[in-house]
Amino acid sequence: MVRATLIGFSAILMWSLLALFSSLSGAVPPFLLCAFSFAVATLVGLVATSRRGKPRAPGAKVPLAAWVVGIAGLFGYHFFYFTAVRNAPVIEANLINYLWPLLIVLGSSLMPGEGLRWHHVAGALLGLIGTVLIVSDGGRFAFEAEYVFGYGIGVLAAITWASYSLVSRRFSQVPTRMVTWYCAAAALLSLACHIALEETVMPANTVQWLAVLGMGLMPVGGAFFVWDYGVKHGNIQVLGAASYAAPLLSTLLLIVFGIGALTLPIAIACVLITGGAMLASKDMIIRPRPKPPITVV
Repeated sequence: MVRATLIGFSAILMWSLLALFSSLSGAVPPFLLCAFSFAVATLVGLVATSRRGKPRAPGAKVPLAAWVVGIAGLFGYHFFYFTAVRNAPVIEANLINYLWPLLIVLGSSLMPGEGLRWHHVAGALLGLIGTVLIVSDGGRFAFEAEYVFGYGIGVLAAITWASYSLVSRRFSQVPTRMVTWYCAAAALLSLACHIALEETVMPANTVQWLAVLGMGLMPVGGAFFVWDYGVKHGNIQVLGAASYAAPLLSTLLLIVFGIGALTLPIAIACVLITGGAMLASKDMIIRPRPKPPITVV
């Protein structure tokens, strides 16, 4: 379980690159960017499965429900997220969106064989507080009635990703290579949304094309494969709480590349999110010593 959890955590590291790659991708509209990224992820998945000797066609034994969950999770989340940020201020929409790690931690208590303990919830709440400080620039946000539609869509985005992550665990027998086909479907749906809703703006130079490629290889592509494996076979409470590291690492990367600045709220958030992740992972970090056998004289 520890290995699977660490593999799942690598998705969080990849998601931390999303803001950086997005800022380098130029004026490419969101759904077109998703279509490119999911297409790259599909190609990577096909190459990976062919090298391992796996069949390229999706398995006949995969339940229809797994298809629905996979496609709805990957495409549905991005559809709701982009709709939310178009109909509400980005700061507030992001805050609502980042409810999904907490929802994963709380929702895991409803799953068979999972146990929710106080340190899982406490760690997730610390992460949420830290994320609020980062996303809102130290607490500068205000929810206004005129954006209630966008806020509601943001809630749907959070629920969609949390539900996808939790329900995927019920399909642990479905191989991770199926994510290839979920990405293929998401690419087509994203392209359809782009044609219907956006004006086409292609990457203008090599840097922007490399940023688009990087998104498909990692935050909007490769991350989905390792996340699928992690939530199916790892400690889902730890992964949920640790997910709050994504906005923190993303912000730190922007600072390193000169796109952002280090502030006191970010420093406090660093302590809160790191401490929350360690608290949620207490069972993995500090394992109880086995009790010595009782000797009967």
